[in-house]
Amino acid sequence: MSKPTPNIPPERPNESPSNKQDGTVEERVDTTLPDAQPVVDEVEDTSATPATNVSLISGNSKPRQYKVNNPSFFMQRGYQVLLVLGLIAAFFLVMVYQTLFGRIEQPQQMVTIEPGQTYYGLLPQWQQQIPLFSAGVAKLYIKSQVDAPLHAGTYQLPENPTIAEALQILGQGAKAAMVKVQIIEGKTSKDLYQALRDNDKIEKEVLTADSDNASIAQALDLTGVLPDSVVNSSDPIVNYNLEGWFAPNTYYYGEGTSDKKVLTDLYKRQQQVLTDAWENRAPNLPYKSPYEALVMASIIEKETSVADERPLVSAVFRNRLNKNMRMQTDPTIIYGMGSRYDGNIRRKDINEKTSYNTYQIDGLPPTPIALPSAASIEATLHPADSEALYFVATGNGGHKFTNSLAEHNQAVKDYLSVMREKKSQTPPQ
Repeated sequence: MSKPTPNIPPERPNESPSNKQDGTVEERVDTTLPDAQPVVDEVEDTSATPATNVSLISGNSKPRQYKVNNPSFFMQRGYQVLLVLGLIAAFFLVMVYQTLFGRIEQPQQMVTIEPGQTYYGLLPQWQQQIPLFSAGVAKLYIKSQVDAPLHAGTYQLPENPTIAEALQILGQGAKAAMVKVQIIEGKTSKDLYQALRDNDKIEKEVLTADSDNASIAQALDLTGVLPDSVVNSSDPIVNYNLEGWFAPNTYYYGEGTSDKKVLTDLYKRQQQVLTDAWENRAPNLPYKSPYEALVMASIIEKETSVADERPLVSAVFRNRLNKNMRMQTDPTIIYGMGSRYDGNIRRKDINEKTSYNTYQIDGLPPTPIALPSAASIEATLHPADSEALYFVATGNGGHKFTNSLAEHNQAVKDYLSVMREKKSQTPPQ
């Protein structure tokens, strides 16, 4: 029997038999290991051997390439510069558009330009109302588009106008001769009517020869702003009296403007001032309506011409009304006397009970007694924090405010003493 052939295990790749039949020792190299280097017996000429392909080592299918000149960096920088310049240009265009065509948020209103005002002087106000407004752009536009100076006058601006629209309207003042209408604070509506009647450059549409309070109120369509007690009053001074409803100021209108337009404009201005002040009034005031506040403002206007005293005078009358005290203010006596007033108030005048005499009636008179300024309206609705109940002139300008009757009587004595001394120093004529 033949012997079975013994199972000889296969040689491992990294192992070499130490004894071969030829008696030589042969080393095997595992080419799968990257660090293994074949052993050669002779030095070969490597000059003709190609460079090792890196892809054989890294496993990439394509050889890695290196670019010496790469312009992408400079192209990216160029794009960035263009982007920044584009953003700057876009911002500038938006700024120009907003300056010239951005809307001023305001209702339709009259704007009075005083003598000496310039277009440039209007820019700060516009700059506060329009986002991204550029005074430089506006000045350049005015310089290139407006060829006439700003003329004094009263101009009607539409609701939410642009600067371009406003400049176009204001520029029309150069084309028309302007008429000055001046109404001083504290004057009466009667004074206003007479000033318009005497102005031969104002067209008479309302203030005709036979016009009275009722016809004026009806022609201006203002009867609805008066309380029923005024409309239905039998007192000719009170009946349909629009006293207080016209804003005092200096106005300029084109020649031929009607008295109806002037009076309507002045009414709208006063109404706006009163409405704004009423909506922001202080708490705990004794006034039930804006009209009552207008009445009080007219009294404050007549009592003092010192701006700082207005809130104090307002506080005195507020305190007296809250305590159910009579106001006892001389200007109401004068207004109630009408044309009978000759410059003096006598004891009989104080004792006379008219519709307006606050020495004889409780509370407020039925209508205002003058055309109050915006400052007096504001003082009425924001009186000073004071407990004063009395005030009297000092004789040297201003008034003395006191909290008690005793202090007030002393202040009256001091006033009379000052007046006697001044009279004694006046040389006889």
